[in-house]
Amino acid sequence: MMVQYFALKAEAEDCLLFYRMGDFFELFFDDAKAAAATLDIALTSRGEHGGEPIPMCGVPAHSAEMYLARLIRAGHRVAIAEQTETPAQAKARGSKALVGRAIVRYVTAGTLTEDALLDSRSDNILAAVAQVGGAGGAIGIAAADISTGRFETLVITESQLSAEIARLRPSEIIHTVAFAIALDGAHLFEASAFDSGRIDAFLSRCWGVATLDGFGQFSRAERSAMSGLLSYLNHAGKGTLPFLAPPVQRTAGTHLSIDAATRESLEIVQTMTGHRSGSLLGAIDRTVTGAGARLLASDLAAPLLDQREIDRRLDLVRHLHDASGQRDHLRSALRALPDIGRALGRIVMGRGSPRDLGQLRDGLTGARLLRERIGNGEDKPALLRDLLPALDGHGQLVDHLTRALVPSPPTEASIGGYIADGYDAALDELRAMAGDGRRAIAALEARYREQTGITALKIRHNGVLGYHVEVPARSADALMKEGSGFTHRQSLAGVVRFNSVDLHEQASRVAQAGAHALAAEAAHLEDMIAAVVAHRSAIAAAAQALARLDVSSALAERAAEGGWCRPQFEDSQCLDIVGGRHPVVEDALAKEREPFVANDCRLVGDDRLWLVTGPNMGGKSTFLRQNALIVILAQAGSYVPAASARLSLVDRLFSRVGASDNLARGRSTFMVEMVETAAILAQATERSFVILDEVGRGTSTYDGLALAWAVVEAVHETNRCRCLFATHYHELTRLAEKLDALSLHHVSAREWKGDLVLLHEVVPGPADRSYGLAVARLAGLPAAVLARAKEVLSRLEAGKAKTGGIAAGLDDLPLFAATIQAEPERVDPLRDALSGMDVDAFSPREALDQLYRLKQIAQGEA
Repeated sequence: MMVQYFALKAEAEDCLLFYRMGDFFELFFDDAKAAAATLDIALTSRGEHGGEPIPMCGVPAHSAEMYLARLIRAGHRVAIAEQTETPAQAKARGSKALVGRAIVRYVTAGTLTEDALLDSRSDNILAAVAQVGGAGGAIGIAAADISTGRFETLVITESQLSAEIARLRPSEIIHTVAFAIALDGAHLFEASAFDSGRIDAFLSRCWGVATLDGFGQFSRAERSAMSGLLSYLNHAGKGTLPFLAPPVQRTAGTHLSIDAATRESLEIVQTMTGHRSGSLLGAIDRTVTGAGARLLASDLAAPLLDQREIDRRLDLVRHLHDASGQRDHLRSALRALPDIGRALGRIVMGRGSPRDLGQLRDGLTGARLLRERIGNGEDKPALLRDLLPALDGHGQLVDHLTRALVPSPPTEASIGGYIADGYDAALDELRAMAGDGRRAIAALEARYREQTGITALKIRHNGVLGYHVEVPARSADALMKEGSGFTHRQSLAGVVRFNSVDLHEQASRVAQAGAHALAAEAAHLEDMIAAVVAHRSAIAAAAQALARLDVSSALAERAAEGGWCRPQFEDSQCLDIVGGRHPVVEDALAKEREPFVANDCRLVGDDRLWLVTGPNMGGKSTFLRQNALIVILAQAGSYVPAASARLSLVDRLFSRVGASDNLARGRSTFMVEMVETAAILAQATERSFVILDEVGRGTSTYDGLALAWAVVEAVHETNRCRCLFATHYHELTRLAEKLDALSLHHVSAREWKGDLVLLHEVVPGPADRSYGLAVARLAGLPAAVLARAKEVLSRLEAGKAKTGGIAAGLDDLPLFAATIQAEPERVDPLRDALSGMDVDAFSPREALDQLYRLKQIAQGEA
């Protein structure tokens, strides 16, 4: 057995080997140690190797998916070694022959299709990355979600790689040794698989064509990446390829370019902690199907640059927004439909079940009924007219599946029972024979009880003995006698089991009829799967159409909930938003029953760079982010959270908001800030939109101010893009005197009786002060520290006024310890008077007298 195991382990290489032994998958040696630690199961040992006990652990085969899911999430890859013959077949080859085993599948993060292993609302992308021409050469990416058939390619430069990987968010990346760029979560695959010439071997198997020319003109880099991806899928499936739609060739100019840092800071599809809740996607997602949720995430990750296609999406959203009755019916119908895209993926991959066929039947039936309900009327938007035909045309297949399958097919095909009565007369006859046999066995049981006088006698069945007679041990002697007609089979603690000639004959008839019935059902299953595979492209188109309808109706629902508006696109460079709101922050405030303060943003013509000042916590970062998110929503084809929005297409979106270390790459907070700022200055064009927050804060005051000054000038003079620049360096406001397209704005705040009131309004002009000490008081800094800071601030301001130096006047400042004094406790006469009142005991006249008294106290305090 260990010889066989070592041969399979050599084939599995660095994957954990699930070695099937009866009802368990066993793992040995280092695989067992790794799996036991990840799964938190017992690590035992079995036998010896090299004089040492062999570490071993195992999981039940019937619940293996649960354990596989945990291993895959932990970053492992698994090879499944199944028994390829029964013990009886092995014994026929020789009394000591070992049951044959072979690796039937590799389970990796990017090759999952099972519902239990996937998130129904997220894509599961496998990406292959190839570089041609050595370092600096073109890079090809091929990306596929084999659970639905999505397949796309693109060719990029090295500088674009991180942005595209961030857009795709692949769960697994494969590349070659020659590819030297570091990729998180990537692993090597054999270099020969990335030979661009090998793509031809897969064309006929995947798409029934002899050349890629019908799909587009693919570069050598793209062909290389496609070859690597298809070779890997062929390897993982042990020669079985999944369903893949024809490749969609993307270019860098088809969608809004958003780099990895910007995606992270704007939290588009997930938060910085990796959660969906709290992201833009989480705030707007009203989809009712898994396929719709996946498509919405894809739309937000890659907003469009094609204004015609954006308008087509917006027209459909408007249609459903205005027709609330039709929208409600559509969403109700979609909610009831199964995920036919993923069911199709499992079937084509050879992992489908009768239940998957039932889902296709029900989903395609629902799609046809949906078309009949929403296809009426002449005034339909163009995108809806294009989607409707994909929902129909499956009548012959649906009729086949409806006649063949029971209403609720089982997941497990081996137990049978999924073919409907009346579909196959021969199968019905076999089932009747099996049923008659079971009834005959029941009659035989009654006859044996009467014949033997043993009322507790029963005929039972198990997987080892088959049908057998079972009696209590105290009654077994009569059946043990010679000539009783019973043959002893097994003695247990309380019962004894027997066989008989009549029972054996009846059991044989039942087993034979049952085996033939299962074989007949399996043959029908193969026919249905073949029919589905033949129609896979049309089914995938229907799944995609249903997903687009779900996304459009969900966006219409979200717009109706929040009073969102349709964005209007113009050719001239502008970003004119009236009453804009941050969708995530607004949602959070709504839960606390607090209003969100909307703000305008008008970057038009010669007013394209706003310098925004004001206190911390005043809303500067929220204002910057909300305008970037509005751009993303608009170009993804969604209504936006604003009273009105006019904008021109943005080609690149950049966000330098927030700060964090990247210690793994040896970068400090300031270094990360400078790297990201450098990328913006190098790549932003006149059509770009940039938000910059607190550039230069990570270093000394003079250095930071100098860098921020220079960055503002570069954005204004060189990049000439639309930009929101938030800062605490009030010295930068002097740039308004020399930069024509720069205007000053600030988030307003007021101090009332020593307390800071943040108004969250963006208004013209510079802030009059930073309110830093007031914010520190709100944060709960000790009174002694605040008093000390106030003293230091007065010295700094006095010294700066005299000498111009920011640290002047501090030389004669006493040490901190010498000036620590508790801030005197504030006296509030009005609060004291209120706290001493027993308002429930007042008469009306007394209450009026107390009200006058409180008014006098308030006037005296003022």
